[in-house]
Amino acid sequence: MPTLSRRNLLATALSYSQVMGANDRVRMGYIGLGNRGDQVHDAFLEHGDQQTTAICDLRDDYMDFAAQKSRATPKRYSDYRKLLEDKEVDAVAIATPDHWHALMFIDACHAGKDVYVEKPLALTVVEGRRMVETAEQTKRVVQVGIQRRSAKYLQEAAQLVRDGGLGQVTVAKGWHLVNEWPAGIGNFPESAPASEAEWDRWLGPAPKVPYKKSRSFYTFRWFYDYSGGQVTNFGVHYMDMLRWCLAKDSPKAVTVMGGKYVMKDDREIPDTLEALWDMGGSMIVFSQYNANGAPGNSQAADMEIRGTKGTLYLHSNRWELVPESLAGMPFPARTPLDRETEKSWGRSRKPAMEARSSKGSLDTAFHARNFLDCVKSRAQCNCDVLTGHLSTSATQLANIAHRTKSYLEWDGKSERFTNNSAANKLLSYQYRAPYRLPA
Repeated sequence: MPTLSRRNLLATALSYSQVMGANDRVRMGYIGLGNRGDQVHDAFLEHGDQQTTAICDLRDDYMDFAAQKSRATPKRYSDYRKLLEDKEVDAVAIATPDHWHALMFIDACHAGKDVYVEKPLALTVVEGRRMVETAEQTKRVVQVGIQRRSAKYLQEAAQLVRDGGLGQVTVAKGWHLVNEWPAGIGNFPESAPASEAEWDRWLGPAPKVPYKKSRSFYTFRWFYDYSGGQVTNFGVHYMDMLRWCLAKDSPKAVTVMGGKYVMKDDREIPDTLEALWDMGGSMIVFSQYNANGAPGNSQAADMEIRGTKGTLYLHSNRWELVPESLAGMPFPARTPLDRETEKSWGRSRKPAMEARSSKGSLDTAFHARNFLDCVKSRAQCNCDVLTGHLSTSATQLANIAHRTKSYLEWDGKSERFTNNSAANKLLSYQYRAPYRLPA
């Protein structure tokens, strides 16, 4: 048999991957073509009914690279607003640094474009809510780049938990584990940028600061002016998946401990952190260990969900269920007279893994496929803007709890802290002039 390429395999699995007529194609514009933007572009290129019509980035070499992959020669823009004025663009994918998401998203919606926006949705809670309101007002189709929502095996896992397959869930956990010690993101002096105008445009609404190599491109995620750090970068994936399984919208409270304990690099964010959200009847825990990469549990899974009937382990390509052996009697008294009963109770537990697993893919191509289908049908995407906002805002609350060293109680309806007025001031920030968050 002939060897199948990855693209051919996806063409078999996805509903519209064959090349279609021009009238069936979604004409895409891509804003931000760096590390993640290039990956998103690749995911859309898997589908024959998308056309890369326009590209936008501050760097010409990134646009050169993107243009080489495209089936036709796309138009180029250095200013995203010019791309949004292009009548030949139906929808846009935004994969710029986080601090630009809100402005570009809102402008895109008002320009009549459907939007695929990378996670985390926004830099602040107020931005995220404004994005939800704008999408509703303009009736745009939106997909947030939390691609687990389009992974079939994780849809199956979420349904299992929501249907009571684990019993009553008490705790759900996720881990971001990588050893960055000792070099981290490095130490760089302030220096003159290659282009002062380009640096100013990269900063956009963020505070004006001198250029430093570690503040730009991918490592911007280690600075609070442009990102929520790994709590929003990786944590939003886990928060969304676990919140989905628990059928919860917002936390009741959040607290965080951690710090920059060992890394001597330029970062502002912690290298070690534990965040805990009270979800009302259960809790979610996110562990960010960036000075040690050992697995967080015995199954080396990314996430685990513990219920009264069993534990679900979620991996990058499958899920596994370990059933609980239910206690047939009250927990025994720990006294000499009851020692034999206690030993018998302990022996009744069965640690064996139940043979239930399902393989799947986290390939962003399936998320892109869902977006393209919804652009055509006007249906709601797997990770619509409200879903993305609720999951992103929960992680943003954790950063505020850490920075204020607080236990914060949250009202999900008003989106305000009820026990700390100072913390409420961190739900938004003042844009650098002349930028402003549109109404």
